[in-house]
Amino acid sequence: MNIELEKLIYALNQRFKTNIISTDCQTMPLQGGTVGNVYLVTGIAESVDGDKLPYRIVLKIQNKWERYGDPGSWRREYDLYSSDLGVTFSQALRWPICYHAELNAEENEYQLWLEYIDGVTGLDLTGDMNVKAALELGRFQGKLYAEQPAVLQSLTNLSHADLMKNTYLHYRSWPVVYDYIRSEDCELPLPLHVCQMLIDIDDQADEIFARIEKLPLVLCHRDFWVTNLIYADGDFALIDWDTSGWGYLGEDLASLIADEPDIDHMVEHYQRCIPAYYKGFLEYADVSRIADHCVYEIILLVFGYRLVEGYLHTEADDEKTKRAHTLQKIYEMKSIALIDTSGPIPFIITDAGKFIKP
Repeated sequence: MNIELEKLIYALNQRFKTNIISTDCQTMPLQGGTVGNVYLVTGIAESVDGDKLPYRIVLKIQNKWERYGDPGSWRREYDLYSSDLGVTFSQALRWPICYHAELNAEENEYQLWLEYIDGVTGLDLTGDMNVKAALELGRFQGKLYAEQPAVLQSLTNLSHADLMKNTYLHYRSWPVVYDYIRSEDCELPLPLHVCQMLIDIDDQADEIFARIEKLPLVLCHRDFWVTNLIYADGDFALIDWDTSGWGYLGEDLASLIADEPDIDHMVEHYQRCIPAYYKGFLEYADVSRIADHCVYEIILLVFGYRLVEGYLHTEADDEKTKRAHTLQKIYEMKSIALIDTSGPIPFIITDAGKFIKP
């Protein structure tokens, strides 16, 4: 990886808030794929005063690509970092500091020079950390929903509220997965009630979306899963904002619970994270008019067919087992009652998803 030292030095000027005159650097891939790459850049920078400053900084290079139903997503993170959205975050939940953002429109590519945060992420996050993430997500979305800062109206490149619905309908129209769960030779190593769970959600989809569309419309990250959360010093940083946009209350929470989860504790996280999420939201906005939270239904709509697709298209037995086990855990969630009485408005969420004041 060839680093442009001029851009690196500019980013380090912002990082250290001093004049950097030279630096060395080494790079290490962090993650990436066919449309983008992320690198950890390390080295020792020298300031104009002669100080030697060790550093770690992240370089993200993103190329243009097409996401189904969301054509602007490839450059969305650049657009957001170039906006004033950063001022809406709290220390408890924020994105990494961006030291420099540069768009090359001719090559359909952008670069972000970002803060490196060393913390706990992925399946190393504990149950308590997941609950705290749900709480802070509720606070963030509740504050924006209640205050409606002007920056929200200035964001022109956000995914639309119907993205979840359109993606679900796209999956449902695909015979490979739709016909499979209805076939007599369905090989999912699960009781028939799990396949029936997916069939039922299809049969009830119109009614379910009618309920979801009555929920508050909030700014969603739309990829709020454990690998995009970094927990350090008691606070969270949230990365990869390319799918973000307008969505319904609970969409991000569904991702936290069901997207590549800690399967053995999945039901526990469902039981604990939903009350924490609503507790955070209630600190800023009243949801007493909401008839039901719909998180269970959102989980099925977003991840049901995706899990079946993953089961069908992986040859590794352990991956098949993981996806089948996840579907079984989603089935078990349906009968879970959720209780929280510690917030400003105590409530119980019954196994039917209804809010009841004790």
